[in-house]
Amino acid sequence: MKILRLKGNDKELYELVAPLVMNASILKLNNNYPFKTAPDYIWHVLIDNKNVAGFIPLKPISNGYNIDNYYFRLDNKDVIKALLQDIIDSKDYPELVAIVHKRNTEAFIEMGFARIIEWKKYDKMIYQNPKSNDQTTECL
Repeated sequence: MKILRLKGNDKELYELVAPLVMNASILKLNNNYPFKTAPDYIWHVLIDNKNVAGFIPLKPISNGYNIDNYYFRLDNKDVIKALLQDIIDSKDYPELVAIVHKRNTEAFIEMGFARIIEWKKYDKMIYQNPKSNDQTTECL
């Protein structure tokens, strides 16, 4: 397994994820919500046996990064954790905010994320960098 970090407009990113983000069954897993990117996004893409096993795009926000519209083949918990660990290890940010499918909430919690809002299909979660002194967000 290896994890690539690619900019949102990188040609290699499009070559790797286009077959997935345009696949009807994968879009259905994402509640038919389209995957988005922009030049300032950072994508963490896990490659396993020359195939994309998962990806998480990071969207820059004022206090860190937002995680939304990700993909993990078969919702594999090891893939989720590997990608999250790579993200946690790679950035100096006060926090990561994630909109997480209910089926993936447990894996995010195991990686140090806390639930801040519960919705019907998703949980809004946050990971606060232990290096950050700003601990202002209250969790459920």
